[in-house]
Amino acid sequence: MGARIRIIRGDITTQAVDAIVNAANTSLLGGGGVDGAIHRAAGPELLAACRAIGGCPTGQARITPGFGLPARYIIHTVGPVWHGGGHGEAEQLAACYRASFALAAAHGLRRVALPAIGTGAYRYPLGAATAIAVAEARAALAARPELEEVRFVCLDGKTHDAYQSALRQGE
Repeated sequence: MGARIRIIRGDITTQAVDAIVNAANTSLLGGGGVDGAIHRAAGPELLAACRAIGGCPTGQARITPGFGLPARYIIHTVGPVWHGGGHGEAEQLAACYRASFALAAAHGLRRVALPAIGTGAYRYPLGAATAIAVAEARAALAARPELEEVRFVCLDGKTHDAYQSALRQGE
């Protein structure tokens, strides 16, 4: 199954996959980091589509077309803000991945690229976040044979190394 999980350094907005996952805020109207980069790269149609959706609660996911991106779709999910780990953050983060993979399956998508959800402005600790991400990717791949590839796209070496470590630990 490891071959179906890829960890690469790069820009998620350039990934030619069925869907990329956006680490969004609850408004879905854009923000900083990955969210802002995706909105800029997809173009103004994305903002209009997200306005029509009307937001997304933490731990859930919504889908839009990819518009100006090479990816056909964008799955928007809202990670938890880190408050020390005692406020259900781990379950909320896992729910983000489960909701994203469920939407991918519901739309017949086979290749999905994801960022490190929650590890930027929401301050989720990188090691804990990548362990959850890899565990949920493995579970989704085991439960959904139609899902061919889960690609974690890392903007920097520290994030890439954390994913590599999480992948090795689960083998």
